[in-house]
Amino acid sequence: MTQENRTSILQMARGAIQERVDYEVGKAVDNILDRNTDPTAKRKITLTIEMKPDENRQYIKISASAKSALAPVLPVGTTLGIAANPDTGEMLLVESTPQVPGQVAMDGSVQEGPKLLKVAAMK
Repeated sequence: MTQENRTSILQMARGAIQERVDYEVGKAVDNILDRNTDPTAKRKITLTIEMKPDENRQYIKISASAKSALAPVLPVGTTLGIAANPDTGEMLLVESTPQVPGQVAMDGSVQEGPKLLKVAAMK
């Protein structure tokens, strides 16, 4: 066998093994660029190559798979207050807002009112 005919195991299966690795690399890069994940978390790509020779050791069946371990999506949070509607007695969860509702911010936007969620009627 000459040096020119040598190749990498990644080139076997008509390049499909390398294609699987490249696919997982793409997923990892997309995960790195996702602003909903921890930017400094490690991402890992695992390539598994299984080799099963026949009884005569003349042929080897190859099975290759690649998988990625990505950073999980970061949780989102908010702050809720508990309030009672004095007219109906309904218990409400009220989402906190960064400014007083109706207040004008420096950029000219107006703070919307808080989101309300009915949770129960007062007993």
